[in-house]
Amino acid sequence: MQFDSDRYELIKHERIEELKSEGYLFRHKLSGARIAVLQNDDENKVFSIGFRTPPEDSTGVPHILEHSVLCGSLKYPVKDPFIELAKGSLNTFLNAMTYPDKTVYPVASCNDTDFKNLMDVYLDAVFHPLIDSRKEVFLQEGWHYEMDTTDSPLKYNGVVYNEMKGAYSSPDEVLSRVCMNSLFPDTSYSTESGGDPENIPDLTYEQFVAFHKKLYHPANSYIYIYGNCDMTERLEYLDREYLSDYEYMEVDSVIKEQKPFDKMVRIETEYPVNEEDDNNKSYFSYNLALESSTDKELCMAIDVLDYALLGAPGAPVRQALIDAGLGEDVYGNFEDGIKQPFYSIVAKNVDGDREEEFLKVIKDTLKDLVKNGLNRQTLFAAINSDEFKYREADFGRFPKGLMYGLDMLDTWLYDDDKVFDTLALNDTYKSLRDKINTGYFEKLIEKYFLDNTHASFVVMKPVMGLTEARDKKTALKLEEYKKSLSKDEIERIVKETAELKKYQSEPSTEEELAKIPLLSREDISKDIVPLYNDEKEVNGVKVIHHNIYTNGILYSTLAFNVNSVKDEDIPYLGLLEAVLGYVSTDKYSYDELSNETDIHTGGIIPSFTFYNNIDNPDVYTAVFGVKFKTLIPELGVAYDLISQMVFHAKYDDYKRMKEILAETKARLITKIIQSGHLTALNVCLAQMSETGWISEMTSGIGFYDFISDLYDNFDSRKEMIAKKLYELTDVIFNRDKLIVSVIGDGEEYIQNEKYLSDFINIVPDKKYPAVTRNIKLSRVKKAYKTAAQVNYVARTGNFLKKGFAYDASLKVLKTILSYDFLWNNVRVMGGAYGCMNDFSVNGRGYFVSYRDPNCGKTNETYEKIADYVRNFDASEREMTKYVIGTFSELDIPMSCSTKGIRSFTSYMCGITEELLKKNRLKALETRAEDIRNLAGIVEAVLKDDYLCVIGNSEAISKDADMFDEILNLS
Repeated sequence: MQFDSDRYELIKHERIEELKSEGYLFRHKLSGARIAVLQNDDENKVFSIGFRTPPEDSTGVPHILEHSVLCGSLKYPVKDPFIELAKGSLNTFLNAMTYPDKTVYPVASCNDTDFKNLMDVYLDAVFHPLIDSRKEVFLQEGWHYEMDTTDSPLKYNGVVYNEMKGAYSSPDEVLSRVCMNSLFPDTSYSTESGGDPENIPDLTYEQFVAFHKKLYHPANSYIYIYGNCDMTERLEYLDREYLSDYEYMEVDSVIKEQKPFDKMVRIETEYPVNEEDDNNKSYFSYNLALESSTDKELCMAIDVLDYALLGAPGAPVRQALIDAGLGEDVYGNFEDGIKQPFYSIVAKNVDGDREEEFLKVIKDTLKDLVKNGLNRQTLFAAINSDEFKYREADFGRFPKGLMYGLDMLDTWLYDDDKVFDTLALNDTYKSLRDKINTGYFEKLIEKYFLDNTHASFVVMKPVMGLTEARDKKTALKLEEYKKSLSKDEIERIVKETAELKKYQSEPSTEEELAKIPLLSREDISKDIVPLYNDEKEVNGVKVIHHNIYTNGILYSTLAFNVNSVKDEDIPYLGLLEAVLGYVSTDKYSYDELSNETDIHTGGIIPSFTFYNNIDNPDVYTAVFGVKFKTLIPELGVAYDLISQMVFHAKYDDYKRMKEILAETKARLITKIIQSGHLTALNVCLAQMSETGWISEMTSGIGFYDFISDLYDNFDSRKEMIAKKLYELTDVIFNRDKLIVSVIGDGEEYIQNEKYLSDFINIVPDKKYPAVTRNIKLSRVKKAYKTAAQVNYVARTGNFLKKGFAYDASLKVLKTILSYDFLWNNVRVMGGAYGCMNDFSVNGRGYFVSYRDPNCGKTNETYEKIADYVRNFDASEREMTKYVIGTFSELDIPMSCSTKGIRSFTSYMCGITEELLKKNRLKALETRAEDIRNLAGIVEAVLKDDYLCVIGNSEAISKDADMFDEILNLS
């Protein structure tokens, strides 16, 4: 590529064949900025700018700054450019992230003009934010004292403050922070870059501004551009508009290395629970520091060891700990996104007095593995599994270029010469395979796991009432501080509270808004992505072929209708999903089954899915699917493995079944607490429809209660559990219940058909009639008290059942509410980290907040939504912005597998291309009047009044009148 050698120095040029990309590393001569370029033919272009931001304390200044620079800049002085871009750009990614030692601002778009606009807004945000003239930004995003009247209690509030209160409510998140802090006490990794809620109020506005001036300089930046765009022009633009304004300066952002310990250190900490519990709910974590994240082969080898030692079913260290009763869930965690990576061996729900035994079991097992050798097949499976994902490069909704850029920072941040080391990995995978039989992995265990004194042991014990005690301590501190204030000082806080709310409630001016670049509706294609559904038949079974090029990978789902499963057996479907593929079969032990699966496929995954009929949402198909992906030469093995899992599983291996129940129970409660917004939403939906109830009983709180009961009474019920699972497989896995989805091109379909035919021949042809569901639904306003410091407030309802029809303009309304009404009222003014809404074609509408300090106040905000919609008004420019933002969400580029899954879902639901085109055009043509006409739909949803709150015990008690039922969740 061409570049101006007077402005830029080419440091490195490398052909990265695996990514079909040319990689360039430039240094801007005047400012010292680094710019990495990956040039290829990917239309989903990515830009990011990152800075090394090691914190000196746990006040969260990097995190607060990450939020704040996107709240207005010199060229774009609107109050929230980030939201204006979310509303009105065709971005395929738009966000910012704070890490322990860096802050990154990435954007992506397939539209050239949009991509340039996004780059400019983000660059102006990081280099020219208005934070030194808008203190309100710091108060809003970071923290502030809040007092509405002189008689009100003094409180802390702020978006990051509340976000981190939520983060510190999760035991797993707290544990990972303490583990890192414990290994690097003399470095910035001993602090919390996101902010500890106890320390955030120590941050001053002056320190906040100074942090930006110190570190947000081009000489400390890591700029990245990826994709199919004119890189010469982009470099010229960077120089002209930004980099040439700066001269090089030394920036003190050195990330210090921790001197290795002479011996392991022990740290004890606590986490909150909201019920009496015994000591068997402790967490243990044995943590080992490595040398450098820039040694990618070493880091990849540790990933392989993670799988071999703890990740795979039956992995020796994990199994030894479970057999010894040292944890219900045991896993490894490798943190390699920092300068000195570290590995942790974690046990959850363990007796807190068994520390020495925990360490002894680990070390004895590792010594035995060094002496007798690791399982070669397991090592091979680990490498194959990683390489399959690397070559597939399917990151779901995230652009490939984004993930490559973030991976690059794992080495680039610490060594410019290793900027591309995380990308070109073919030789590394070959090297690791070649080392399987050389003792290499055993020597790594010896060096980094057994002889490593740079280690820590973290014990985290449960304490009932810890959240309440912390809240009381904070309230007392604030009360004492208020008492120390003069009358004038108190009135000043009241005045500042009112001024901040006034600032938050005032919109940006039309002149300011006009400065944000905007595309037109004409920039949005009227065409839909086609559906790829070719209906075929193999041995009497319907097969839907999605004729899509997949680069030699075949994706398939064997979907079995569960309409013959009795209501009382529904929860066992969730259990079947948890155990399928994880128990032994007639041919394989469960660890051999795992190895064979990862050696020969990209994964075989059971999944439970619903398909609602588009014409009558009360009619649905619930299927138990077996999804798999594999290379064409491995198809025969893949089907053999599936037949073993489905037809020859040993559910009467009671020792293994109890292990799976314990692990499922532990992971469920973590998911339920960490994703409290989804949990609360699912509780509401369970009261609204059969599908909602079934989902709750197979994956939500209802399923958790079911699994806990089975585990607690396992010895008396184990035969019944096995009997139920055998009965389920007999009822479900039959030919007349099967429909198959196949994603691949024509040739791949032909090669698959033979193996599929052989598989169908062994599927039984028993006939079980569909049962008549008799699920009793009732509306109960529920609250679940947890040990969290924040809340998740959900409201749901169904508008179809109130006589309304689905309107595609609801997609635009979702954007308007997300980035206007809910954003301003629940996040900006309420202090919640987030608030979401949606209206689906099956008539369900919802509103749910995330990491929210409020409970009743948020519910009151929901009540105002219908009036807001009824009185909604917007100029044509504003409406265009909302429409464009809607299509940025709808038009996220899809991988080949996603296109196939979308096609199959459409087929199962009865959705046609004609309907998709009609809805697309309707959304594209949405006007303000169309939005106002949706007020009745919003009102119908709210009138249904399904309500669930999950969160802080005190907040729920304060608003107890809202609920019919209040329960504890622990």
